[in-house]
Amino acid sequence: MRTAEIKRKTKETDIELTLNIDGSGKSDIDTGVGFFDHMLEGFAKHGLFDLAVKVKGDLRVDDHHTIEDTGIVLGGAIGEALGDKAGIKRYGSAVLPMDEALILCAVDLSGRAYYSSDLSFTFEKMGDMNTQMVREFFYAVSSAAKMNLHFKQISGINDHHIAEGAFKAFAKALDAATMRDERITGVLSTKGAI
Repeated sequence: MRTAEIKRKTKETDIELTLNIDGSGKSDIDTGVGFFDHMLEGFAKHGLFDLAVKVKGDLRVDDHHTIEDTGIVLGGAIGEALGDKAGIKRYGSAVLPMDEALILCAVDLSGRAYYSSDLSFTFEKMGDMNTQMVREFFYAVSSAAKMNLHFKQISGINDHHIAEGAFKAFAKALDAATMRDERITGVLSTKGAI
């Protein structure tokens, strides 16, 4: 089983997270930010990952540290669960429709962090989550997991649909990238390491 359990405590957040890459989509999420919980539940369900997240954050300040630090821990868990990445497809992509929104996500589990996104939001908040935190979360995940992560917003005007489309597209792309292929010996790289 490709699993990870990470605990991270700072003056701003106290996070416990478990991840099973080879799960069935079960989740138990409590970050204190309702909209963010909804996004992580969708990520787990549509990626078929088992994910448990408990966060105590300094929400009296705002949602920034809670969401960014959760991204750091999730990215670390992805990297830990995949280990040496032997036998995985490495690349994954998805084009996901969410009503009027159409979001493309592409992932390369390259061992190199890079983040690019043109997701565009109209309003400051979605429920109790600041729209700026979508970028900060995914940037933190890509950095901690050492992955290339790209988003392209093909269409969309509803902030909720754009954000949910991004989380679900990421789930589908990551699921594809983490799939094992029996034809791959070692890692999928001419360098022999990723």
